[in-house]
Amino acid sequence: MTATYTCSKCNMAVNATRANCSNEPLINDSLDNNGTKIQISKCPKCQGKIKSPMCCGQDINAT
Repeated sequence: MTATYTCSKCNMAVNATRANCSNEPLINDSLDNNGTKIQISKCPKCQGKIKSPMCCGQDINAT
């Protein structure tokens, strides 16, 4: 199973897994950067984090 991120504007979807952790599905999360919320994807196994995918000029949300 993979985490799926879907653009609310154009409906494009992206599957995201962490290759180094046996294709662990990434989960949707956010970071607080001086009061600004930044959407990220993180690995539940190793807590590695990446910026969530973007499409149509906005963050794609996990579905």
